[in-house]
Amino acid sequence: MTRNGRAGSGAPDGLVIVDKPAGFTSHDVVARMRRFAGTRRVGHAGTLDPMATGVLVVGVEKATRLLGHLALTEKEYRATIRLGQTTVTDDAEGETTASDGAAGVDLGAVRAGIEELTGDIQQVPSKVSAIKIDGKRSYARAREGEEFAIPARPVTVSSFVLHDRREAKAEDGTTVLDLDVTVVCSSGTYIRALARDLGAGLGVGGHLTALRRTRVGPYGLEAARTLERLEESLEILPIAEAAAAAFPRWDVDERQARLLGNGVRIDMPSGETGPGSGPVAVFGPEGRFLALVEESKGKAKSLAVFV
Repeated sequence: MTRNGRAGSGAPDGLVIVDKPAGFTSHDVVARMRRFAGTRRVGHAGTLDPMATGVLVVGVEKATRLLGHLALTEKEYRATIRLGQTTVTDDAEGETTASDGAAGVDLGAVRAGIEELTGDIQQVPSKVSAIKIDGKRSYARAREGEEFAIPARPVTVSSFVLHDRREAKAEDGTTVLDLDVTVVCSSGTYIRALARDLGAGLGVGGHLTALRRTRVGPYGLEAARTLERLEESLEILPIAEAAAAAFPRWDVDERQARLLGNGVRIDMPSGETGPGSGPVAVFGPEGRFLALVEESKGKAKSLAVFV
């Protein structure tokens, strides 16, 4: 990882792994990074709600072209789910709409409910999410009081682990049950929707009270830096290192590199020694990062070219 005091207008191409603080939107973080890096060519991979903290992957300059592909990868979260209350936003920032309490919920029922929400499932995103319905953001429709439905969509929850549970009293005196969990899931999975659906399945309602993203693909909290630290010393993971960490690697010779650079679809290796399915990072001689490609009919179809 390279270190720059202030990158200025010569900001290198690469990723910045930010430990987003609570109260900031993902766009707030991007605005800060534009100032730190001295460029407007900055974007992020995967929105975090203002309440949430943790790993936000930010791309600078050419690395912004990696972000759409990084957003498709696996994510990991630590969260606290409160059973016994429902909110309009499915998290602690929304108005409470029901307080049924969770005094009668036992551990076996909780574990069974978690198991039901593990694996390949159909999930309905929260109405205050950024999902577009007929071209308009769901949260905008919800703010305007529209009545609408969001279709369920497939997501994968590969791991949903309960670590701790404790009874508590909500502000209105309702007895609730707080669950500390870890979730590993596909991109597009809403953790607050898991909280909502777990509570609904148990008949007591539920919502999210805390959320921290601990990993996006290969990038974890150990690589993340606070905004305060980044303002003092901007740390950018070079684009070649970022691509090698996030995608299968395919090394090509000079002739293949030249053909790829000219837009020619060259043969991709097959079998166990091949780069496999999904986006592949192509490197030329001397470790030059050339492109992201995917297999199409045995050929390398370019997703983004960096030479």
